[in-house]
Amino acid sequence: MAKALVFKLNDKEYPFYPVKIERKKLYGWTETIALDDEGNECKLVSMDESGTVIIPKGSLGLGVLNNNFEWVDRSEIIAVDEGGNEIEPFPSSFSEPIELSIKVSPEELLNHSINAVYQLDEESVCDDLKKEISNGDIFTFNFNYRDGYETKTAFLVESESKLFMLVGSPIEFTFIGLEEQGYIDELESEDEELSEELGIDFSMM
Repeated sequence: MAKALVFKLNDKEYPFYPVKIERKKLYGWTETIALDDEGNECKLVSMDESGTVIIPKGSLGLGVLNNNFEWVDRSEIIAVDEGGNEIEPFPSSFSEPIELSIKVSPEELLNHSINAVYQLDEESVCDDLKKEISNGDIFTFNFNYRDGYETKTAFLVESESKLFMLVGSPIEFTFIGLEEQGYIDELESEDEELSEELGIDFSMM
């Protein structure tokens, strides 16, 4: 069974098995199937550069080579900083309890692009945790589904008596100020020019 995601608040721990909400589960999906003249389903294949060799689906993959064009296993690849020092990956959020200590405003949440939504559906645990959360509280924390070198920003929110975890990244907005004022008399000047050309007084209409 998958490992539980544990939240910690006021010295109490609340384990959950998050369920990812897929868009197709909410709205359904369609599939386009290509058929030949006899009604048989067509299969997608790839071709080599010459166009003479057919490569079946699943026969292509990505690999890493070193400077000597030797195959390198992914387990041997490490990340380093600008000085060449090895960077330790961030641990998975499932490896230890997540402390719920930072609250943010709804505006802070809306300043993020959310790319994953998880429902926390253990009812008894949800009820206990909701008792500890004030109405409208939004908690934030760093989230890593697995060990990695980049972390995502996650938010714990309540909606219609259910708890959800939203995962995303900050959006860098470019603010446009109100210093430049618009002009509303441009159309009037165009009307005046048009009236002069046609000899019509639009103010009389």
